[in-house]
Amino acid sequence: MSLLLRIYKTSDATIIASWIKDEFHLRQWSADRFPHYPLTPDDLNAYYREFIDGYNSVALTLCEDNEVVGFITLRIPADDLSERRLGFVIVDDSKRGQGLGKILVKMAVDYAFRELGASKVTLGVFENNFAAIHCYMAAGFHRISMPKPESYECLGEIWECIEMGQRSEE
Repeated sequence: MSLLLRIYKTSDATIIASWIKDEFHLRQWSADRFPHYPLTPDDLNAYYREFIDGYNSVALTLCEDNEVVGFITLRIPADDLSERRLGFVIVDDSKRGQGLGKILVKMAVDYAFRELGASKVTLGVFENNFAAIHCYMAAGFHRISMPKPESYECLGEIWECIEMGQRSEE
């Protein structure tokens, strides 16, 4: 198995959008960032054009033997150049359970530290996304206590986030 983390291409959108099979998983993946389900390749590319600039934010695609198997973003939150924030973490739903999520996250964290000069990487994950929480912990993240957790209205409910992070020296 040959894995490569590369810059996202707009042609990746069709594959990535196909992994989201229902609105519950769309919301777990993106909160309120996309206004409707199903997510289309055009929706994903429109988001990319508006919010991914290649400097303050980057989108990366994980490829296994030239097949797209994962997607993730890294951004600078609140102009703190020492921090990068992971987002939109997803792997091919037909390949879940093979450790690709952990590999994707670890590769993105390494990219943030080595290529982008970050000293810490953070993320927010919904407390109802048990598989993602397990993946992030396996990739070296730990929970960070927040005075007021971030929350979103999703599917008529309020979903609270868990804040997680790791530092380059960990």
